[in-house]
Amino acid sequence: MNAEETSRFVRLRVELVLEVQDEGEVTKAALRRLAADSELPATERTQAETAVTEDTAEALAYLVDPFDLVSEVPGVELQQASWSSERIEYDPDSPDWELDQDDEEDDEEEGGIG
Repeated sequence: MNAEETSRFVRLRVELVLEVQDEGEVTKAALRRLAADSELPATERTQAETAVTEDTAEALAYLVDPFDLVSEVPGVELQQASWSSERIEYDPDSPDWELDQDDEEDDEEEGGIG
């Protein structure tokens, strides 16, 4: 592909595993962010407050915003983003937790080298 045929769009995949050391602090931070969001309709605010209070993973999903991650990067504009969070069992010594494992599987499915 030459420069004219190359897409301007880039998919950036990021996977994070976070250790929550203080669930209460995470929940409080999410509730503070919700309270500061003046554009959030009351019904959505109530639903979000319930979600972040009941589930720390939901609180983290509310606090970690892909736009915040790239908003200061010069020369790029976020076009689309999706993210989720879930509680997991994590063993950093397990071979199941090797970095780029999903990418290798994707490459193999697409006929690439893993």
